[in-house]
Amino acid sequence: MHSSLGTRLLSSSMPSNIFMDSVMVWAVILLTCMVIGGYFMIRKFLKVLPKTDGRSKLDWQNHWVEASRHLWTDESKAFLDKLVKPVPGPFRDIAKHSIAAEIGKIALEARAPEVTRDHCIKGYISATPKRDNKFLIAFLNKNQIDYKPYEHLMQK
Repeated sequence: MHSSLGTRLLSSSMPSNIFMDSVMVWAVILLTCMVIGGYFMIRKFLKVLPKTDGRSKLDWQNHWVEASRHLWTDESKAFLDKLVKPVPGPFRDIAKHSIAAEIGKIALEARAPEVTRDHCIKGYISATPKRDNKFLIAFLNKNQIDYKPYEHLMQK
């Protein structure tokens, strides 16, 4: 009689398979989220590290944005907003800042009196990965803008 009571107590204190499976599923989900978050944190950390000139990539982006701030017109700002509209909301401001920095750099190096659509398109191409060129071509076609002058930049 004593042994059957002990067996019942032991079997009732063991967690069920469903509970253990759900713990494992949540452990995998949490680990996956931590890995994804860590990946983006490492990317951000690498942007903050100073390069050989003593400035980081983020320092240069801030420099180009501030140096070209007076060149931006309402039209060029609106065009940039249209370009970054498909970017998911949480990443849109970061993408807009890095693209604006590249556009400002191009406009300043060209000694332009203001940022034009041409600068915006060139800056977008050089600031974004090649996979985004499909979106840009579709956007330019939709807005009836000829993209032939920029095809050589898309090949780089």
